[in-house]
Amino acid sequence: MRLHPRSVIITSLFLTISFVGTNAQQVHADTTPQKRSSQNRTQPTKRIQRPKNPAMIPVEDIKGLPRVLLIGDSISIGYTVPARDALRGEANVHRPLTNCGPTTRGLEGLSQWLGDTDWDVIHFNWGLHDLKYLGPDGENLTDPKDPKNHQQVPPKEYEKNLRQLVSQLKKTNAILIWRNTTPVPAGSKGRVEGDAATYNDIAKQVMAEHGIEIHDMYGSVKPHMKTLMLPNGNVHFTKEGSEKLGGDVADVIMQALQKKVAGN
Repeated sequence: MRLHPRSVIITSLFLTISFVGTNAQQVHADTTPQKRSSQNRTQPTKRIQRPKNPAMIPVEDIKGLPRVLLIGDSISIGYTVPARDALRGEANVHRPLTNCGPTTRGLEGLSQWLGDTDWDVIHFNWGLHDLKYLGPDGENLTDPKDPKNHQQVPPKEYEKNLRQLVSQLKKTNAILIWRNTTPVPAGSKGRVEGDAATYNDIAKQVMAEHGIEIHDMYGSVKPHMKTLMLPNGNVHFTKEGSEKLGGDVADVIMQALQKKVAGN
């Protein structure tokens, strides 16, 4: 049968349109999943920031009040806010916005912590981080019985460092109060019961040579370790324990400020 030329043209046109339409549908089918995949891509998880420890928030001075600086490790961080609250309206209580660690860190950071402003009272301590044990590659809180391990700052180096720190602190002309190191409980990880007393004896000698007052926190805590400190050999204090320490710190500082006013 002979096809009319017009019929051939119409048929060809129909086949072309069908082919293009089929291809368009296939392209749509191929690209749609890609768009869905893009839309469903997992977004990066935002890190949840922990609220700052109130002790680590800078303090704005109230004009006319004496300026107090607390220097120390996590024990001092724990009692900073209670001491600050107890001295509210009496003194501007500051601290370095960091854990002041061992005496080696003190030597590195003290100039920055003191800044270029005057201080009336500086209440300071180093010790718990000095006497703790590290591994040969710096592993933290290792077994004191293992001969490969060592104290972070041995006693002789501790004495040498403490003398340098005291010399620098005396240049501030502030009233200096040494707060001795709190007890190490039995079973404490990476520390030895009794070492705090050894390091305190070293510090006591240094402070005596320079006429620096000693806040005997070790002596006040020792009989009440079970009620003030966390259990299981932890060197840290309960919330109530830190509040008690903060009150004691405030009392010692207030007495020093009163003596200064009286000219003693």
